[in-house]
Amino acid sequence: RPLAPFDLYRDGMGTMHLNGREGMTLIAMSGLDMAVWDARARTAGVPLAVLLGGTVGPVRAYNTNGLWLIPQNRIAAEAEALVAEGGFKAIKMRLGRPTLKEDLATIATVRRTVGDEIHLMCDFNQGLPFGEALQRLHALDDQGLYWFEEPVAYDNLERLAQIAREMKTPVQIGENIYGSRAFLAAVRANAADLYMPDLMRIGGVTGWMRAAAIAGAAGLPLSSHLYPAVSAQLLRVSETADWLEWSDWAAPFLADPIAVHDGFAQIPDRPGSGIEWDEDAVKKYAM
Repeated sequence: RPLAPFDLYRDGMGTMHLNGREGMTLIAMSGLDMAVWDARARTAGVPLAVLLGGTVGPVRAYNTNGLWLIPQNRIAAEAEALVAEGGFKAIKMRLGRPTLKEDLATIATVRRTVGDEIHLMCDFNQGLPFGEALQRLHALDDQGLYWFEEPVAYDNLERLAQIAREMKTPVQIGENIYGSRAFLAAVRANAADLYMPDLMRIGGVTGWMRAAAIAGAAGLPLSSHLYPAVSAQLLRVSETADWLEWSDWAAPFLADPIAVHDGFAQIPDRPGSGIEWDEDAVKKYAM
């Protein structure tokens, strides 16, 4: 059954919000939605991407496994390890250190380590106040970064739109957008150049497909936020598919985690969403 719409409300500044209780409901329903789609694909005996009208195949991926706000003396080794994990051609770092000088030093260290051919995404995790964001991003706009992710609060659409207008580096948002109606509101506000829905918040497979249709109609590149096994399947059927965010955080619980070779994640040719649980590991950590 399709997910029901959720109530959005507009605050005094014109920003769209989802009620907290309904946000938690959407998160719970997203998990159920993904499970139902997995069951449908297994019943049909095809991968989820095929059930949705696509094919299995490679999806280009970037590594998000590290480069948090760690000490400078650890950055080079971690950047090198991220590239080597799967022959990645793109990795993501976190910026928004106490000073611009430190952010510039981080970028320089990573560039010197991995070379100019590796795409560098950066994520501010909503950590900058608007005034500082304008100053910091203008200063970083000539660093050749692939995108600026969530420089300010995710739902401050008016300010995000201003940042997107002023920067030549694309602005990326989406992981904190709850539901396809809020996704449409962000697109209408021109809040970003790029979007990356999160399956837990967008509404599972059903919500993702709605968001993908909106992004496709608007010609906006669509990447994913976490959940690489399922997200890879959905990117294969998204008109404006861009990048898969890859991490191995769930690998200890999976019998056959999705792997990356030469920078591409390969969707397994087996029924369902591609997730097979390691039941012994699940039992070990069960409460």
